[in-house]
Amino acid sequence: MFKNTILFIIRLFVGGLFIFSGLIKVNDPVGTAIKLEEYFDVFSNDIASFFYIFKDIALPLAVFLVVAEVVLGIMLIVGVRLRFTVWALSLMILFFTFLTFYSAYFNKVTDCGCFGDAIKLTPWESFTKDVILLVLIGVLFVFRKDLSNDGANWAKWTVRVSLVLSVLLSVTAIRNLPFIDFRAYKEGVNIQEAMLPSAPLEYSYVMRKGGEEFVFDQYPSDDSYEFVEMKLVNEDALPKISDFAVWTSEGDYTEEILIGKKAVILVVSIAKMDTEHLYKIDEMVMGIQSSGITPVLVAASSEDQINDLISDRKWGIQGFQGDATVIKTIMRSNPGVMLLNEGVVLKKYHYRNTPTSEEVIGLMK
Repeated sequence: MFKNTILFIIRLFVGGLFIFSGLIKVNDPVGTAIKLEEYFDVFSNDIASFFYIFKDIALPLAVFLVVAEVVLGIMLIVGVRLRFTVWALSLMILFFTFLTFYSAYFNKVTDCGCFGDAIKLTPWESFTKDVILLVLIGVLFVFRKDLSNDGANWAKWTVRVSLVLSVLLSVTAIRNLPFIDFRAYKEGVNIQEAMLPSAPLEYSYVMRKGGEEFVFDQYPSDDSYEFVEMKLVNEDALPKISDFAVWTSEGDYTEEILIGKKAVILVVSIAKMDTEHLYKIDEMVMGIQSSGITPVLVAASSEDQINDLISDRKWGIQGFQGDATVIKTIMRSNPGVMLLNEGVVLKKYHYRNTPTSEEVIGLMK
């Protein structure tokens, strides 16, 4: 009886954690795909070149993983096909533990994306979390024969409904934008303010003298101390945004783009962007150019590609270069539109939902 109680508690904890993790990532499968692409890049360079081919299927693979997390977590809690579930979770946690260990030990992908952008964990925190889950799932695996291999009809229907809903939510998030935006560039954020520390940064100084280490709030004036390292005390005061920048061959234009009313067309890759819906952006650009709202293009492409796109579409606007990782963080759509008013993010749009010029003008009043 005691053993069954312990096993049930473990099932609740592990299942709940997988459901929580999965739902956060179902909200943003594109973000999970971006993280997988980072891993495949690293593995193709460090382990074997064939990992590079997985980048082409990163998005469907991301959907499979996030849906599997939710469904397997529910199956574990409600008691449907528990032996299969424990096997599947064991394989999944072994895979995740390898990823997080590789990230932590080799300092490659510094954010595993375990909880999407909602909860940031350091590589070693992610690895520790996976080791704990590995031990708990290992307990379930050892006692898997004591687990029921079937479930009630209501439980089976719960699993089926969760599978369908998870897939639908994932597809909807991909074809639009995440339902909840946990990123630093979410609507309402003042980018200029987010690029500044929230408080004066404080440091401690680790010094060595006579074989012993000492920590000071101020750098000591005594020359007999040997400097070891400087540590940031209040890391939570660091800027939420540290990498936003746009530029051309003539120089940096970050400050200019954060002044006034801007409709920013964001493109991760001009070569790979969706062109079927560009006519919506054409209409928006033409309709707002005399309204006091300045449309601009920011793309992670060469200046020639940017100028060619502007010329081909007859936009007559200024184009800037930007970092691909930053653009991916801002916009889960290629292309996408972000409305800025004095550096404040008013609204973001997937290319499928490009606003009309009237909607843009109405929002910018």
